[in-house]
Amino acid sequence: MDLDATLTLATDLAREAGALALAMRPGVEALDTKSSPTDVVTAADKAVERLLVSALAAARPADGILGEEGAAAQGTSGVRWVLDPIDGTVNYLYGIPQWAVSIGVESSEGTLVGVIYDPVKDELWQAVLGGGALLNGVPLHCSTVTSLAQSLVGTGFGYDARRRAVQALLLPDLLPKVRDIRRLGAGSLDLCGVAAGRLDGYFEQGLSPWDLSAGGLIATESGAHVSGLRGRPAGYDLVVAAGPGIFEQLHDLLAAHDADADPLV
Repeated sequence: MDLDATLTLATDLAREAGALALAMRPGVEALDTKSSPTDVVTAADKAVERLLVSALAAARPADGILGEEGAAAQGTSGVRWVLDPIDGTVNYLYGIPQWAVSIGVESSEGTLVGVIYDPVKDELWQAVLGGGALLNGVPLHCSTVTSLAQSLVGTGFGYDARRRAVQALLLPDLLPKVRDIRRLGAGSLDLCGVAAGRLDGYFEQGLSPWDLSAGGLIATESGAHVSGLRGRPAGYDLVVAAGPGIFEQLHDLLAAHDADADPLV
């Protein structure tokens, strides 16, 4: 695969998709719910995914597709495009400027290209495996802080009320041990925040492939560590991302609370 050409295509698609989502934002309403009554989808989510799928069918017909809103194609090339048309849909619905289009391009080696576009801020996040990470063309480097007590840590909570109740039990122990906590509502942008040093660390349970694919690569290419607990890969059970100076401290605190245990099982 020509990674430069793939990055260019992913960038063009992310910008086009972001422009459509931004244009549809005025007057947007929830169209339906998914995993719970608080997990919403809008007409813009559907329209943006249709745009991306149509463009990929024309440009890369042999590639597979996995989209948050149901798009799926097996493909024959061994390459898969992982699409989140609007990550942070609740923010989008409420007019909170913290949402983005996320595009990851994967093979059997993992994510090779990641592009996330935040059209409200006109911030373009890009990474190619082994090639570093960029924000609007400027190289990114994660935080170098070494003290968890001086760290700003991002997180997120599941849509299911039972899962949230269990996840909240960790906070009384975590809050006194960090500088502060942020819950911004878009996992892909939280991972980009780690890449840029806007967050020193981040953790969340329940991320789907479309939340993690591009953002995980961008964070990793900035020098951050991205994984699950106890040597497991980052995934639905838990994603932990942090600069190397605090990763182990954050990891151990989360492991002590079994933060990757699923309260719904």
